[in-house]
Amino acid sequence: MRFRKWPLALAAVSTLLASADKKLPIEKTSNEFVEIAGTLLDKDEVVKDFGSDLGGNIVVVRVTVRPLSDKPVKIDYDDFFLLDCDNGQRSAPYEASQIAGSSVLVVTPTGARRGGMLGDPGGPIWGGIPGMGGPRRMPGNGGGVGNTAGETENDAKVESGSNSNSDAKPNPVLDSLKAKILPQKEVTDPITGLLYFQIEGKKIKPKNLELHYKSPSGRIAMRFRP
Repeated sequence: MRFRKWPLALAAVSTLLASADKKLPIEKTSNEFVEIAGTLLDKDEVVKDFGSDLGGNIVVVRVTVRPLSDKPVKIDYDDFFLLDCDNGQRSAPYEASQIAGSSVLVVTPTGARRGGMLGDPGGPIWGGIPGMGGPRRMPGNGGGVGNTAGETENDAKVESGSNSNSDAKPNPVLDSLKAKILPQKEVTDPITGLLYFQIEGKKIKPKNLELHYKSPSGRIAMRFRP
């Protein structure tokens, strides 16, 4: 009789392990309130859409938000973030003007972290696309820090540049970024647009990225195809 209990015990252990190894859905996730679908634009697509690689460290995600109930869904960039599980970097969406505007984006580490040890922060982000004023990492002590067990966060603020509106030159990249960005508004029908995130690193792998969204019904997340 004692030996007959082993199969049940093994089955229970297998179930727990399968639950622990459960992966996030790929490129689409939902709850009873909203469905989120997202795909990464590769470098060639980014250059084709904007005539620039946006500085090389901007990750562009095409996002579709689809309400699943009669209640409108309010789209707010504060409800999204992109996580690089390889190094713990966590990035909120950027406004178009923070990438290719005349303003200066200053990013300072908050020290906020979940798990692991706090590492050395990178340098501040200034300007960016040569001649266009988007974000560019200045020398520092490193970019994203930690590992898959930890996350680092940055606080960002925008400071006005020295150029006044009257001196500003036409910026086709900025106009294109604004035209294609996911709008912040309430929607009752599906809507698609782009979100722009900054992830530091020589080679960013899609399989390491997770898009998280905080809906009124709770947080949902998804991964991207390798």
